[in-house]
Amino acid sequence: MEERSTPRAQWLRGVLDMCLLALMAEGPVYGYEMTVRLAEAGLDVADGSIYPALARLRKRELVEIERRSGDGGPTRTYYKPSEAGMRMLRSWSRDWNAFATSIGSITSQITREES
Repeated sequence: MEERSTPRAQWLRGVLDMCLLALMAEGPVYGYEMTVRLAEAGLDVADGSIYPALARLRKRELVEIERRSGDGGPTRTYYKPSEAGMRMLRSWSRDWNAFATSIGSITSQITREES
């Protein structure tokens, strides 16, 4: 089982920033909510991976933040893509789709043989 999960984890590390920007593009979102939504999509990402990625995106000025007081809880930091972040997301999405199509064309023969 370890062999199968390792490549998936590596792939996710490579596209985590893009996935986070895509979640934010749907509307402002806070860190833990991103973790939950990624898990719902079948991508298990630890909080410990989300926050460094968000810090990277902030440093590159690809996200903007807004602090909102919680309903009786702590203040939450909401993230949304900046204009530069939306441009980057569109570019990464095009690149990812082309890459995935290329990989799919190479591996499709294998999956057809298994059927």
